[in-house]
Amino acid sequence: QVQLVESGGGLVQAGGSRRLSCAASGRTFSIHTMGWFRQASGKEREFVGTISSTGTWTQYSDAVKGRFTISRDNAKNTLYLQMNSLKSEDTAVYYCAASTQRYSVSSDATEYDYWGQGTQVTVSS
Repeated sequence: QVQLVESGGGLVQAGGSRRLSCAASGRTFSIHTMGWFRQASGKEREFVGTISSTGTWTQYSDAVKGRFTISRDNAKNTLYLQMNSLKSEDTAVYYCAASTQRYSVSSDATEYDYWGQGTQVTVSS
């Protein structure tokens, strides 16, 4: 089993920045691709960004491309999401996810096996 715990959420003003972290524990050697998803109130969960097992490849949704950066430190078993130029529409619960199936990038939530509990990010305008 793998446990994922997100942190770093909170209230931030529009135009500001925030960094989310996701700490993995348990059978971390089985983790390959990792990703961030988000779900705004009343909306479906959506893909934000993904990173390959070695960190070489990344992919982002059009909504966050150029503003958000995903990275990972495999030595620390930690995934990050640096969010800049935040907008009110970025308000959501952010979830990290880990895949034991894929090594490359993936925006498909069904390819992720483990999920964190989520952390709320609220952007005030």
